[in-house]
Amino acid sequence: MVYGQVFHHQSIEEDLVNINVGGIQHKVERCVLLRFPNTRVGQLVQCCNVAAILELCDDYSPAEQEYYFDRSPQVFHCVLNFYRTGHFHALEKLCVFCFIQEMEYWGICEMDLDACCLDWFLERKDEKEENADSVLEASSGEVSVVKDDMEFEGTWCSDMHRLLWRTLEDPSYSRSSKGVAVCSVMVILTSIVAMCVRSVPEFRDIDSEYSALACLELICVIFFTVEFALRVVAAPRPWRFLGNPLNMIDIASILPFYVILAFEGLDEEDTEDTQGLVNIGQVVQVLRLMRAFRVLKLARHSEGVRAFGETLKHCHHEVGLLILFMTVGISFFSTLIYYTEKEDASSKMSSIPYCWWWAIVSMTTVGYGDVYPQTVAGRIVASLCILCGLLVVSVPITTIMNNFSKYFERNNAKR
Repeated sequence: MVYGQVFHHQSIEEDLVNINVGGIQHKVERCVLLRFPNTRVGQLVQCCNVAAILELCDDYSPAEQEYYFDRSPQVFHCVLNFYRTGHFHALEKLCVFCFIQEMEYWGICEMDLDACCLDWFLERKDEKEENADSVLEASSGEVSVVKDDMEFEGTWCSDMHRLLWRTLEDPSYSRSSKGVAVCSVMVILTSIVAMCVRSVPEFRDIDSEYSALACLELICVIFFTVEFALRVVAAPRPWRFLGNPLNMIDIASILPFYVILAFEGLDEEDTEDTQGLVNIGQVVQVLRLMRAFRVLKLARHSEGVRAFGETLKHCHHEVGLLILFMTVGISFFSTLIYYTEKEDASSKMSSIPYCWWWAIVSMTTVGYGDVYPQTVAGRIVASLCILCGLLVVSVPITTIMNNFSKYFERNNAKR
């Protein structure tokens, strides 16, 4: 009996495989590892020579017959459980990308995850990939000052070129660059105030080519022009610089002033052509509307505005769903309110297109009160419209606000 027990014990010991992962030793039966022969450990126990073994593990001790892996022991507990039970679970506390690398190393597929972990894992993976893509897009869409420093090497007057570029683009570079940024913001605000004051009737009547407001606007435009020209000259890649959306806004805020001057010059030359004067006047009015782009120039100096722009850019699915739901709701409730109110003579809802305005202000919970239902049935429909509007607006807003907080914190961390 003693001899049989010793022989049986030796046979079990010979059938065990010694695995050392990150300093933690495991003894696993060979038949357990062969349940999944296409995995790394499954292929390892089938190797016949040391060279083939060392291709699959980090080290091997022939004397102790121990395989060593310099990998995460926490993840290997999940892998070992997969060999023993056939169920593979994910570690929530580990980074998704790190867990994917560990899975690829051990030769386990994502679809081997159990249903309880698969949906959660794929959702987190998609979220992290979207975040990584947004970081890459943001870094490629915005001109990176630090990265562009390397592009000045070998250029004409590279030191002066680099100094001018950093001074104009990076407010944290020096006191002078911070002063330039503050001065630019002050000029933008001054231009916006002057534009607003010129719309007041009292100032509009005395407004002329030589008024103080016109001279102030001329000074602001000259500052914008000089600043933008210096930034174009200092940019390591001018064409990429001009393709940046924020720089396009700068162009749109400067260009109308010079186009208006050109049209006013044509106006003075063609004083006899009445129709031409009307057309030129209409074009000038449209170009003056483009002065509103000066407000957007503040986005270049505001992290909050830039974070909001990134949020809208990367939440286009949520914004699209919001617009779709609002469109469906507006069409449905405008039709419904029209047929419930059309028999009432005092009702202002004379047509379905006219009811669209009522549906818009009701679903967005604005409620101007200029148009409202008169009948009991119409008020019931209005109540349902308002409740549906609250639900439709609130569902995607949470995701958009979470993304805004995330982008804002990331931009602050970059600073």
